Amino acid sequence: MQDSAYLKCIDPKCGLEYPINSVVVECEKGHLLDVKYKNKQPVNLKETFLKRRNPEGSIFNESGVWRFRELLNFCQIDTEDLEECSKYLVSLDGSEGRQSKPYHMSKAAEFVGLNSGNLWFQPEGYNPSGSFKDNGMASAVTHAKLVNAKKIVCASTGNTSASAGMFAANEGIECDVYIPKGQIAPGKLSQAYQFGAQIIEVEGNFDDALSQSLEDAKNSSGYTVNSINPFRIEGQKTIPFRALEYLEWDAPDWIVYPGGALGNTSSCGKAIMELYEWGWIKKIPRIAVINAEGASTLSDLYNGKFNGEELRWNNGNPNVELIEEYYSDLDKKGIRPKTKATAIQIGRPANILKGLRALDFTDGVATTVSDSEMLDGMSVIGLNGFDCEMASGASPAGVKKLIKEEIIKKDDIVVGILTGRQKDAMLPVDYHNNPQNRFANPPKK
Repeated sequence: MQDSAYLKCIDPKCGLEYPINSVVVECEKGHLLDVKYKNKQPVNLKETFLKRRNPEGSIFNESGVWRFRELLNFCQIDTEDLEECSKYLVSLDGSEGRQSKPYHMSKAAEFVGLNSGNLWFQPEGYNPSGSFKDNGMASAVTHAKLVNAKKIVCASTGNTSASAGMFAANEGIECDVYIPKGQIAPGKLSQAYQFGAQIIEVEGNFDDALSQSLEDAKNSSGYTVNSINPFRIEGQKTIPFRALEYLEWDAPDWIVYPGGALGNTSSCGKAIMELYEWGWIKKIPRIAVINAEGASTLSDLYNGKFNGEELRWNNGNPNVELIEEYYSDLDKKGIRPKTKATAIQIGRPANILKGLRALDFTDGVATTVSDSEMLDGMSVIGLNGFDCEMASGASPAGVKKLIKEEIIKKDDIVVGILTGRQKDAMLPVDYHNNPQNRFANPPKK
């Protein structure tokens, strides 16, 4: 195996490096890690990726993740050798990311206030487990396989457990899932059970579940597949890759994501940084992160709503004390994240520092929307014939808010990411049974 990929601490003052077969998710000083590549990727790979859209019988060309395998070749394999790909790369028969691309949605465009030709939404609910998680799980479990892990471990508000369970079952390895008791949509939890995952219920919220899962993974030699794992971030880079490829690598003005643990924000930022450095894109799209009002950590800190200081990446010197003060204040006041959009009901985003780096590089913004606004966003996407969960409704709701505030301009090109499909059946039922809701369609009597 060549030595062209490695792990590196994201803190420029630290910069510790580790070999690619390391299983640590933080450096010894407690900082997050990046997967780094020594070689610049040539622009003519765009033609290779385009040709692979005719997969010619290869699941790795069919896969919306591994079609871009040169851009996340941490296994350091011969990417044209399909036998070598089969030996190393983990795939659900090429289905991860396969159906994911951006679409125009006229009713959603009318809702947010943009011309339909300027607005795209990319539904990641077409992934096999029903959410964007499969993009990153393919790469994380590939690394788990590379290091001969016997068990993968995760904390979850639902979608991660479904994806981890599915990949673990497909690969014949164990899977432990830590969940906040009583805070997961049954449709998501049922998937984890269906795929044979071992469920561990934790008193508290997602942040508590993540803390316990990380501790137990260390003690039981489990392999963590939450987005704190830098290899999961690599697979999630392919979400913007597919959007950009569909737009012929002409970068939009904005890429909009719901904000939870900030793995998507981090992966999108890393993708944009790499593509810009390699000369693949000439313009840097701005990232907009949309938090739920009841789980607004990034938005609060980024916009100076706590202690009046705006938290920034600051050339790799973010004010981490401010973050800790914010968390301590939440604990002191007994405030817990609270939103019906459980997928983003996260108060301590594990990737907040990488998220800040992404917002810094892209001149990004962070804001919040209410549960009611997310439900409207979810519902208008449905009226276009596409399914999305409540957390995904943050994307259209956030675009609408940012247009109203004149942050997104009327002639901007916008790509919104819809992170998952609907798995909480009662949310749309309750929404449509209430005639007060904007898009309600109650049953006739």
